[in-house]
Amino acid sequence: MGRRILNDALRTIVNAERRGKAIANLQPISNVMSAFLGIMKHRGYIKDYQVFDPHRVGNIIVELAERIKDCTALPYRQDIKANRIEGYVQRALPTRQVGYLFTSIALGGNT
Repeated sequence: MGRRILNDALRTIVNAERRGKAIANLQPISNVMSAFLGIMKHRGYIKDYQVFDPHRVGNIIVELAERIKDCTALPYRQDIKANRIEGYVQRALPTRQVGYLFTSIALGGNT
């Protein structure tokens, strides 16, 4: 059984925001997590993040912007065809105006 690294990191960020902390320390790390944090920074949900020692266990320090209400990863990977993404977004997100869906592909790209 594998660990859910991204989901654990997102729960750590949400819990730190609820407690009013300015930073969150994420460990262990992954490339998908770094890409996801880059998108969160671009959208203004976090101020900044720094990756320390990515070749070993490593950790990421995230500066919080107090804008996150809830953030979670889906509990399993799914194969979705490109023409069915819109229907999947409608099922996964609560409303059309709230939330983002982050997907990754087997070739290493993120959308």
